[in-house]
Amino acid sequence: MAEVTHDQVNLMLQLYETRREARLREAREWFFMNFHPASIDDVPRICPPGSKENASMRMVISYWDMVANIVNRGLINEEFFFENSGEQWYVWQCLKPIIAEMRTRSKNPHQFKQLEEHASRFEAWREKRAPGSVDASRAQIAAMLKQEAKA
Repeated sequence: MAEVTHDQVNLMLQLYETRREARLREAREWFFMNFHPASIDDVPRICPPGSKENASMRMVISYWDMVANIVNRGLINEEFFFENSGEQWYVWQCLKPIIAEMRTRSKNPHQFKQLEEHASRFEAWREKRAPGSVDASRAQIAAMLKQEAKA
């Protein structure tokens, strides 16, 4: 296990504290309950431009892309981070169905690339430690969405 510095621990605690900020907490709650687009065409219905929901979506995605960038650059030990957070992976799962079209429309092939790379490494790390757990999580998400669709 790689050594984790006091500075890395403090940065991790600062990121956690930011997650507890009232508006980001509200945005995260909305995102996890509501942001499940099957295609890019679902996004304006789920979170219309200019709405509080749109601001929540942007806040959550940009927060986790920023955090992924911090970890990707080695400012926090990756294994230490992965041991303490998995929410970023779920955010990426919500983006996956629409990211190609988002990148095409924005003409930015790098949009949310930090989060994508980070989530990919998280999956590999998680599968190595707990084989089958990624597929199990995807199945749980699918079941949850199916249940929500029935409601």
